[in-house]
Amino acid sequence: MIRLLWTLSVRTRAFLRRYMPTNILLDKIRTRRGLKWGVPAMLIAIPYLLAAAACAAAVADGGAGWLNILVVLFLWTAAKFAFIGPVSLILLARTRLHEARARRA
Repeated sequence: MIRLLWTLSVRTRAFLRRYMPTNILLDKIRTRRGLKWGVPAMLIAIPYLLAAAACAAAVADGGAGWLNILVVLFLWTAAKFAFIGPVSLILLARTRLHEARARRA
């Protein structure tokens, strides 16, 4: 049973990494050429936060309860984009240090 759950989670993760647009964009940002776009990509979190607020307001006004799933999804995506900025700066600094060491050697 645990093996089945493990396999299912691995296949789900692989599917999401390969076909979901936000994950594709984040993977492109983590490449050497894309690291410079990490901080501007943080701005993409703003529309997701606005969408989450709109869905939460709709639920609070008596809307459908399933909109809570969208609120969680929008908040998760906004968090991914908000954290890619600092992460990309750290990765860019590390990459430039490695490149500088390679040039000296």
